[in-house]
Amino acid sequence: MHKAPAHLSTLVRGAVEPLGYELVGVEFLARPKSGHLLRIYIDREQGVGLSDCEKVSHQVGGVLDVEDPIKGDYALEVSSPGLDRPLFEMSHFERFSGQIARVKLHSALNGRSNYKGTIAGVEDGDVVMQVEGEPVRLPFAQIASARLVPEF
Repeated sequence: MHKAPAHLSTLVRGAVEPLGYELVGVEFLARPKSGHLLRIYIDREQGVGLSDCEKVSHQVGGVLDVEDPIKGDYALEVSSPGLDRPLFEMSHFERFSGQIARVKLHSALNGRSNYKGTIAGVEDGDVVMQVEGEPVRLPFAQIASARLVPEF
């Protein structure tokens, strides 16, 4: 996951939320040679369908055309978060406490950078997870990406 810069996320939030959608997160992948990628995840209580994604894409595309925050070519993707929902904010970890997630860190902590376990909550800027029966504190600032693991 490549979390978008704050100014870009703020711009997108201003276009998405007035339409009645939750902005789950914004990813920005800088690819100067092949064109950048801006991926937006949206949700709402009733779920998200193709027409919702089209509506948000149209609105965000218009704002981006006017504000022009991305230099060069870019592709805009709007998607539901899906069953393996990405977790972008501390509030997401609180909201999905009790569920299983996969977390990748920017750098290794105690010899590992990939964790899978049950989200136990948030404490003092750390995400607390139960991993292999043991509590593990992961500094939120070190989380490169996190996604829920669908349970069937």
